[in-house]
Amino acid sequence: MSPPGGGVDAGQGQPALSDADFAALARLVREESGIHLPPSKRGLVLSRLSKRLRALGLEDFGAYCRHLKAPSGAEERGRLISALTTNVTRFFREDHHFAVLREKVLPPLLDNATRGRRVRLWSAGCSSGEEPYSIAITILDLMPDAARHDIRVLATDIDPQVVATARAGVYPAAALEPLTPEQRRRYFVPEGTGGGPGSMAVAAAPRGLITFGVLNLIGEWPFRGPFDVIFCRNVVIYFDAATQERLWRRYADLLCAEGHLFIGHSERLSRSAEPLFASQGVTHYRKRPAGPGAGAAPPRRDGATHNTETGT
Repeated sequence: MSPPGGGVDAGQGQPALSDADFAALARLVREESGIHLPPSKRGLVLSRLSKRLRALGLEDFGAYCRHLKAPSGAEERGRLISALTTNVTRFFREDHHFAVLREKVLPPLLDNATRGRRVRLWSAGCSSGEEPYSIAITILDLMPDAARHDIRVLATDIDPQVVATARAGVYPAAALEPLTPEQRRRYFVPEGTGGGPGSMAVAAAPRGLITFGVLNLIGEWPFRGPFDVIFCRNVVIYFDAATQERLWRRYADLLCAEGHLFIGHSERLSRSAEPLFASQGVTHYRKRPAGPGAGAAPPRRDGATHNTETGT
């Protein structure tokens, strides 16, 4: 039985979440991040945000909504998004993508890099860093001297806390199980400054290929591309159909001719976006050429992936 006003109470000592307060929070989350919160997510919202109410000393969700809307609530709006986003990842997650990256996508790109062509890859929704580090390790396995060439991986996420974790690059030893013994030896070093017993830190070589930054995918993007590869996996599933449609088109605009897009196993391109991409396998797409000569390599553009946070 729900409390008066159609609220939801997840247990003793937790404040009720009324219909009006849930609707207000859902609107704010959508405006801030593009994330769609259907009614089925009310229990998740209650359980995760009750902790924020306790931290702020607020008695109910009405007071929390008023705090979020006030000028002083800007920092808390960021914490709201952090609390409601799920960061589930691991090294070489969906390993079939990395097999394709290693065997088909990267070899011609790295060959072009030896001729002076820039190569850019983007991990959009990088979470705690395992995805972009997996990309960098795959590059280094194929080209140990990648740092000598114009090859960069951009890694972004909306959550400043997980970006800080990703940038630190420290992981428990158990997290490295998907890597081969040789990869663990070459690309990680023991971390003895607070990472916990047996924790490992990403070594300089993969770290040096990556630029990390905080980015809201529904906001302005402080770079122009073009990108050769975009990983956006298990991200758009949280957006409504209209937001997904805009995002697919923005990715298509930012990819170079015949650039590659990898999406999550539970995601599909919208019907109207399908003409922009050609399927290359399971959740792997390639941008369709726009016209005569579209498959040619784009001209080199210095600073084309400028990031406002890192300046690279």
